[in-house]
Amino acid sequence: MVKPADKRKIIKYLLNEKNLSIRKSCRLIKLNRKNYKYISKKNDENLTKKINYWAQKKKKYGYRRIHILLQRDGENVNHKKVYRIYKQENLSVRKPKRKKIKAMKRENILTPIMPNQLWTMDFVSDSLACGRKFRTLNILDVFTRRCLAIEVDTSLSGLRVARVLDEVVKRYGKPMIIRIDNGSEFTSKVFDAWAYQNKIGLDFIQPGRPTQNGFIESFNDKFRNECLNEHWFLTLNEARDLIEEFRQDYNDFRPHSSLNNLTPNEFLDKFKKENTNSKLVA
Repeated sequence: MVKPADKRKIIKYLLNEKNLSIRKSCRLIKLNRKNYKYISKKNDENLTKKINYWAQKKKKYGYRRIHILLQRDGENVNHKKVYRIYKQENLSVRKPKRKKIKAMKRENILTPIMPNQLWTMDFVSDSLACGRKFRTLNILDVFTRRCLAIEVDTSLSGLRVARVLDEVVKRYGKPMIIRIDNGSEFTSKVFDAWAYQNKIGLDFIQPGRPTQNGFIESFNDKFRNECLNEHWFLTLNEARDLIEEFRQDYNDFRPHSSLNNLTPNEFLDKFKKENTNSKLVA
């Protein structure tokens, strides 16, 4: 079925290229002439400005997230209308082409039911404007999707990882299990001793199976797409400041579809209120 908007495009083509009249063109594609000549009297100027504002401020947000931000601002608008204006303003975000991976049998992986039951962490690499490389250690709470820390430095050894985790544990509490890959920093004797002393289980994924640690892989993708690729870091301190700004925005502002469009901190607050007298809340 051809949409009315597409029918208008066809009519314009018939008028300009085939020199047909409006009457004949409308008859050919079965569109009432009143519908063709109809011009909406609604003024969407303010809504268009807001959509453009958020699209410029959050360049990697699509129309669905912009629709959520508009609702936060008190705009009672349908997502279809946001999509129409979004397309009219040519604001579509280009999606990177993903490599096709052979489907594998899904495995039963621990699904947490409360905060601090399962953390996950991984490294991401990038470089400064001068070409000097640096790494980030990203730590995530799987249940709340909160990014607990992003440590930035040129070198992050197993000892440094243990020190960072000590600080994170002081701030957020101790996890039961940490899911990690088989990198040298995570398999080092220093890190293994730290986990043993703190009575924290280490859940190593199988080599070459990043899908077993999908939550951190998803976060790393957003982190690179919305932060690392958006900035040209001149110094390491500038990288730390901008990355910390991203982390706070991720926890306090960015809507998450997996959390019913709440932020991780909003989701945590809601969970605590609903389980005030439960053993699930420390």
